[in-house]
Amino acid sequence: MNLLIKNGTVINADGRRKADVAVNDGKIISVGDNIKPEAQTEVVDASGLLVLPGAVDVHTHFELDFGDAFSSADDFFTGTKAAACGGVTTIIDFVTPSKSNNTGGQFTGGTAYRIVQFSCVNGSLIEAFDKRKAAADPKVCIDYSLHMGLSEVNDSILDEMEAVMNLGVPSFKVFTTYAFKLTDDEFRRTFARAKELNATVLVHAEDHETLEANRARFIAEGKTDAWHHYLSRPEEVEAKSVKNVIEIAKQTGATIYIVHLACAEGLKAVEEAQKAGHPIYAETCPQYLNFTCNVYKRPDGRNFVCSPAIKGEESRDALWESIRQVRQGDGSLVSMTEEPSPCHLKIGINTVATDHCPFNTSEKDLGINDFTKIPNGVMGVENLYPYMLSEANKGRISFERAVELCSSNPAKIFKLDKKGELIPGKDADIVLYDPKKDFKISQKNMHSTIDYTIWEDTELKGYPVRTYSRGELIYKDGEFLGKAGYGRFLRRK
Repeated sequence: MNLLIKNGTVINADGRRKADVAVNDGKIISVGDNIKPEAQTEVVDASGLLVLPGAVDVHTHFELDFGDAFSSADDFFTGTKAAACGGVTTIIDFVTPSKSNNTGGQFTGGTAYRIVQFSCVNGSLIEAFDKRKAAADPKVCIDYSLHMGLSEVNDSILDEMEAVMNLGVPSFKVFTTYAFKLTDDEFRRTFARAKELNATVLVHAEDHETLEANRARFIAEGKTDAWHHYLSRPEEVEAKSVKNVIEIAKQTGATIYIVHLACAEGLKAVEEAQKAGHPIYAETCPQYLNFTCNVYKRPDGRNFVCSPAIKGEESRDALWESIRQVRQGDGSLVSMTEEPSPCHLKIGINTVATDHCPFNTSEKDLGINDFTKIPNGVMGVENLYPYMLSEANKGRISFERAVELCSSNPAKIFKLDKKGELIPGKDADIVLYDPKKDFKISQKNMHSTIDYTIWEDTELKGYPVRTYSRGELIYKDGEFLGKAGYGRFLRRK
């Protein structure tokens, strides 16, 4: 036994108990009462602390290179360093291969279209995967995996999806907008192939034609501030696309995962499909839970530009209502302010992830006079778990629900079978959380390379004080203790 955490309150998604947690060689070997240390065991007294599974952020964009222009502010080291300091012990990032007729390494439709494409021979998914993994491996300080993006769909790509699965990547991402959007027919082919392979398809859903027409009209009218970023892609732009994608998923029987869901009408469509038994999951993000579209009226509104845009108060309330009042598969209500039943099937929002893709002030300022030139993306990987746990600590949801949304559900949906719970046999990814520690977020106390934060002055009730990755202490009391290259690539089934 290498490590023994004693006297804490252990919280998993299905309940809590006063217990000790014993760790050996990076694995949890026992959770129980009055566990006795061995001669060489490090003993940590967690009296007064909550002992939680590390968060799993399944939606990050580290080291996104925009060719000769710039890249997202965090690379795989600084991004995973920030994650560790916020209690995130696993991330899933993305690979986006270039189209077969594209030499890659360039903007794909303007600065607001923030997904880079890797140059590779004939759009090879495997080559793009190898390049992305080679970039990440020497830098990551927590465990990670990858989703495979699809920039185009043809017979060769559909065939190669199986080879990607064999690499341990059973999830693929597609878009309804940007220069590499898919047509409805391409969605059907992709979903049908994913169904054959038992893969999950992540979908960025916004109606391309409507938002592009809005953008062009506003620019022609001289309406170029950040507020018009929101007005160009309001609630109905997202909802229309979400509904269309769900209908295609129903036709094919594919398992899909709607990323960064931000609007009430789209959420309603997801919930209706879930109640009908369709395998559809929904993710939202902290920025959609904490802010409303009014941030785009602020002098620094460009710093909040992301896609989908942050929506109005009605949508924010609907997202929180879904998180607070979870329904089982039969539609019956499960209150998430109390301890949950361990066996309910969820209707509504299934996960909270970040879509972490920040840019420094100099890059955001490229669009100070033209919202279409603002690179899209905000920070969040260090704020995800502290924010959701703070909301639990304030009584808005239970701690069990916060763990479920940020750790156990992401691990289950994306087949990270050693993550998401504090039980014997799982990786010892452990967060010690002090519910009495007050914390005010500032750029000065964050750990990434970003020169501002949209979370400035946000006051949290409670904060992580230690993070363990596979039993190794990588964060303690505000100080990062990990190292580049420690993280492992996780092959998923």
